[in-house]
Amino acid sequence: MKNNKTMSSTTYPQIAVIDMRISKKTGNPVAKAFDSVTDEEIKGIAYVTVQGAMKAGMNLVKFDADGTWNRVDKDATVDGLKTMFAESLKPPVNAPVENEVMSFLKTCVDKRPKTLYIEDLNWKFMSRTVLRAGNMLLTGPTGCGKSQTAIALAKSMDRELFYVNLGATQDPRGTLIGNTHFSKDVGTFFNESAFVKAIQTPNTVVLLDEISRAHPEAWNILMTVLDPGQRYLRLDEAVGAPTVKVAEGVSFIATANIGSEYTAVRVMDRALLDRFTIAEIPYLTPDQESSLLQQLYPTLPKKTAMNIAEIAGQTRVEVSTDSPRISSAVSTRAVIEIAGLMSDGFAIEECAQVSIYPLYSNDGGMQSERTFVKQLVQKYINDGTGENLTGEIESETESSNTSF
Repeated sequence: MKNNKTMSSTTYPQIAVIDMRISKKTGNPVAKAFDSVTDEEIKGIAYVTVQGAMKAGMNLVKFDADGTWNRVDKDATVDGLKTMFAESLKPPVNAPVENEVMSFLKTCVDKRPKTLYIEDLNWKFMSRTVLRAGNMLLTGPTGCGKSQTAIALAKSMDRELFYVNLGATQDPRGTLIGNTHFSKDVGTFFNESAFVKAIQTPNTVVLLDEISRAHPEAWNILMTVLDPGQRYLRLDEAVGAPTVKVAEGVSFIATANIGSEYTAVRVMDRALLDRFTIAEIPYLTPDQESSLLQQLYPTLPKKTAMNIAEIAGQTRVEVSTDSPRISSAVSTRAVIEIAGLMSDGFAIEECAQVSIYPLYSNDGGMQSERTFVKQLVQKYINDGTGENLTGEIESETESSNTSF
């Protein structure tokens, strides 16, 4: 084919028109490509066998989209070939479409708050659990954002959220089932709990906060509710002890602090744990925490935010060592509180007095946990001498009383 024009692209399959004349040098058919144009449709050269070319005696074009060769007339135009190419790209009628679940989970990732630093894959796993009406247990150190993660997850999926703090309730049956009351007008009657109403509302996300601090009786009540093969709650306090089925689409997200440093928590029953998919929520890295603080407090200097995050980060590194000199780390919750105080004009020494030092024991004098933490904080304090203990250069605007 003479005077053909090449259509090039970096994103589409390759096409070439074959001239059936035999090359005197190689004995193979000569592949003539189109000259370059701006349309992003076609790129490259494909070949046919000499025998096929001789038999055909005509120009062919191969569409890699479906792997077939197509005959083209010698006077075929570029627009005509583009049309043929576009037709070859059309999927067959029974071609599988993009997985609807994954498509939905991508939208959940897009709706995730910028203040939540969770990997896309983990967020998709969490979203999928809610989508499939499953049970998820978020574990991690105190103040790392477990509850806020659950709340944001429900919001990103446009689900109604019901919150119950199991660690704070002293009456598990009243909280999860309801109470019996007496009225002189109607006599004794049963008033079901808000939890009962919540689990009967389709597509609700039920947040069971601090489940590791719950009374064992609360765990016993929840066993049948969380069991995927049962999913019911027995109203033992009501007349006849009827059962209430969990509505379609209801998912349960629980949070727990698990570790020897949490003295008020209980060792959770393995049968209860087996009813959950467990996701760990770790502390943020100093960079992530610094970015979070700047989003929450835009007027906070960048260096100040980073130094607050680094103090917390150093305590977390120390706790994870084989022989830690402190028993607990500074949480993200405490870091946010410190940043808020400093954005209001408090100095780091003042913030540490109320938000950090009380967390650590003073027993042991110079070898105490509090002494260790004070020395750590002191490294980031600007004492006005101009000596930079962190080894970084401070600007004049960041050397005020409100920054390190």
